[in-house]
Amino acid sequence: MHYNVTAADHGLPFDPFKAIVSPRPIGWITSIDKDGRVNCSPYSFFNAISDKPHMVCFGSGGRKDALAFAEETGEFTCSFVSWDLRDAMNATSAPLPRGENEMEFAGIEAAPSVFVKPPRVKASPAALECKWLQTVPLTSLEGVTSYHLVIGQVVGIYINDDFIKDGIVDTGRMHPVMRGGYDQYFQVGSEQMFKMTRPPGGGNFNERR
Repeated sequence: MHYNVTAADHGLPFDPFKAIVSPRPIGWITSIDKDGRVNCSPYSFFNAISDKPHMVCFGSGGRKDALAFAEETGEFTCSFVSWDLRDAMNATSAPLPRGENEMEFAGIEAAPSVFVKPPRVKASPAALECKWLQTVPLTSLEGVTSYHLVIGQVVGIYINDDFIKDGIVDTGRMHPVMRGGYDQYFQVGSEQMFKMTRPPGGGNFNERR
C-alpha cells in the first residue's frame, strides 16, 4: 500500500505511523514545579540528539505538566524503563490532576538526584539528570501544531554498577522496554543485541571523553 497522509486514506482501522517508527525509547521524565510538586510521565517521542554536549529531547502533545514544570524550574530527569518497571511506567501515564504525584500514585520509590532537584526512579538501572534548555513549538505544513519539543542538556548520569561489565554499560542485561505502535511494546535482552563495525571515518564508540 501507499497512501496520502493528509487524506489518511490508508483504509486501516488505526493510523500505522507509530507502528512504523518503532521501537521508540521511552523517556520517563520527572520534573518539579516551584512549589516542589512532582510530575513523572513516560514519553515515547524521546531520544538523544547530541553527545557533545549530551542532549536529549521529548515531544509533548500540549503543554503537559512535564513540560510546564521543566520550564518553571529549569530541570528534569529521565529514568531508564526496564522490563521489571513496565507496569509502574504504564501507571504513571494516567491523566492525573495537575500537581498530583504520579510516583506516589504508581507506588514508585524516588531517589534524590545529585545535580538537579527532580528525583529519579530509584529502581531504574540508569537515569539522566538534565537542565532544561528550550521548548520549541512545532509547526507543520498546515501551520502550528499542538506539539512542543523540549530539549535538555544532561549534566549528570546515574548507572547501577551491577550493569557495568568490563568498563561498558550492558544495556541488554537491563532489558529495556520500548514503545511500539497501538498498544504494543518491545523488550530486548543481551541475546537480541549484535555488533557491527562502521566504515572508516563513520564514527565508533571508542571516544574516551
